[in-house]
Amino acid sequence: QVQLVESGGGLVQAGGSLRLSCVASGRTFSSYAMGWFRQAPGKEREFVATINWIGPNTVYSDSVKGRFTISRDNVKKTVYLQMNSLKPEDTAVYFCAAGPNFRTRDVEYTYWGQGTQVTVSS
Repeated sequence: QVQLVESGGGLVQAGGSLRLSCVASGRTFSSYAMGWFRQAPGKEREFVATINWIGPNTVYSDSVKGRFTISRDNVKKTVYLQMNSLKPEDTAVYFCAAGPNFRTRDVEYTYWGQGTQVTVSS
């Protein structure tokens, strides 16, 4: 079992930055791929970024590539999402997830956090 708790969301002006954190409990954190997803009001949940278990491999959605950076610290059992040059369209609830495979589809992830709200004002 893995429990995930996100933090770091908030209100920021367009062009600003936020760093989201997701702390995991459980002894097998380092064996999981970790992903970030987001869901805006009235929209389906969408993929943002993923990182494999050891950290050198990452994948980003086209909408965040070059602006967001995913990273992980297996000692601290934490995955991060550094978000720069934020846009109003980045406004959403952001979720972290853990899964056995390095994938971009949400159905591939087994464990989910409760989400953290990110609001970007124009």
